[in-house]
Amino acid sequence: MSHAAIPEEDARVSLSPQLYREIDRAEWSRLAADMTQPLTETEVVQIRGLGDRLDLREVGEVYLPLSRLLSLYAETTKRLGADTSAFLHERDTTTPFVVGVAGSVAVGKSTIARLLRELMSRWPGTPRVELVTTDGFLYPNAELERRGLMLRKGFPESYDRRALVQFLSDVKSGADEARAPFYSHMRYDIVPDAHITVRRPDVVIVEGLNVLQPPPTPNDVAVSDFFDFSVYVDADSSHITQWFLDRFLALKRGAFANPSSFFNSFAHLSDDEATAFARGVWDSINLPNLQENVLPTRHRATLVLQKAANHAVERVLLRKL
Repeated sequence: MSHAAIPEEDARVSLSPQLYREIDRAEWSRLAADMTQPLTETEVVQIRGLGDRLDLREVGEVYLPLSRLLSLYAETTKRLGADTSAFLHERDTTTPFVVGVAGSVAVGKSTIARLLRELMSRWPGTPRVELVTTDGFLYPNAELERRGLMLRKGFPESYDRRALVQFLSDVKSGADEARAPFYSHMRYDIVPDAHITVRRPDVVIVEGLNVLQPPPTPNDVAVSDFFDFSVYVDADSSHITQWFLDRFLALKRGAFANPSSFFNSFAHLSDDEATAFARGVWDSINLPNLQENVLPTRHRATLVLQKAANHAVERVLLRKL
């Protein structure tokens, strides 16, 4: 099977206008006209991922209105839950509002998830927001080696799907706490006995490559069945490829230089050697995963953010109610 880059005209094919409102950048940014920017430039720099070009303008024009929309959805869902309980003469058992954030490696979804956590927590109706990444539900490297999946890390079969579904089931069933495993990007592995604990917040954001995947069989539950809202971060594959290569070079000069890093062995490579290695990883692992598993789930999202080559969002597609 050939894994050549997806042609640009195919990668950004429009989603069905019967299902989505298409809102251009100028129209979307006008929604923020009466909103106060809650973040400082220092906070934005701290949130920004390596290679991202997030700035205060992008936050104010794109993500501030998105965070308000999400907060409104969460507040409305909470009221609907309370009204339903009252109608049924039951105790109000409203559970956290769950937001899924999906997209390719290097598309910037982790930065967006962190940013939404900060922005949503500033709105009065959603002060407690937690973020969990599905990296924590990857099988440990030893198990991936045993299964012959180390070169498929990030593909759907490399995750402990049962554990992820159980975590989300605990969240949406109203459990007092739900625990997710912790993944170290420095170690490139799960950290034994380390967990992220979620204790009934207002919102849980779940970020990951494959969170919009359909269930493996018709009788299984999909991870997205637990989502109240989902965001897909979209861009041309040629742009994402370049972002991945740029990020790898930046990591080589920074994090990879740490002797404790799993990737320290790459620190000695020249830029040309590092670029060639990263290109090989992209072409053999990340691009096939994007083509086969990630991009085909885009139409399942509630909202799609379409990015330009400079990482700026140029279009928003919002599913109609």
